[in-house]
Amino acid sequence: MTDILGERDSATPQDKTHVAEPSRESQLPKRFYDKVDVELQDDIYVVLLDGRPVRTPGKALLASSANDVSEMLAVEWRVQEERIDPMTMPVTRLANTAVDGVANDMQAVKEDIVRYSCSDLLCYRAAQPQPLVDRQTETWDPFIDWAQSDLGARFALAQGVTYIDQPPESIAAFNTHVGLISDPMVLAGAHVVTSLTGSAIIAMAVVKGAWEVDDAWAAAHIDEDWNIEQWGQDFEAEERRAFRYKDMKAACDCIKALR
Repeated sequence: MTDILGERDSATPQDKTHVAEPSRESQLPKRFYDKVDVELQDDIYVVLLDGRPVRTPGKALLASSANDVSEMLAVEWRVQEERIDPMTMPVTRLANTAVDGVANDMQAVKEDIVRYSCSDLLCYRAAQPQPLVDRQTETWDPFIDWAQSDLGARFALAQGVTYIDQPPESIAAFNTHVGLISDPMVLAGAHVVTSLTGSAIIAMAVVKGAWEVDDAWAAAHIDEDWNIEQWGQDFEAEERRAFRYKDMKAACDCIKALR
């Protein structure tokens, strides 16, 4: 993205001993383009702003091998208003990460996903109350069964948060499937899903097309939803969760388009 910063707020502070802090919005780059297009160039779909290709922070082309992904990128740039807000552009942020970061060291990202599988959310179950235990069992067991049948990885379960070692052969099998991911954006998306859910199993289920985003998201939030039902929702927590969901959906949509 072109590095154009907006002007500071002109408002004078009431307290003359303090300097007014510029608002976040005033520091965002101003929109500098009118038209956004996607064009096929050398077998990749490039995003263009007024006919010029968009570049990542690392100066690479903002592009994808899948037209659907590039169209998602283009939509994010089209809907920007007076200023360009990267926080409203989860697909663009994911693409920047994939191109500038993940593509340069895919093995390290894969190893991080596998590390999550060693202490996966789905393997640590509540001992009580029984309704929560039942809900976890009903929602999480299908993922565990899928991992065993489709990935050849049999995960051990535990109650509470005391760490349990997973069978080495299961981690090895899981590692094999993570190692098969060859597209940097798919890998970046898988890492986002893993980080947001705390579950590498859920992430691989999405990568393999076994679960859609909403079911995967709901599975990752069994405990949180239970607490909300008991104690009510916190407004700030709800806002943070909505923001995380947008990142989750962007990652899953890109994975699906590139599958």
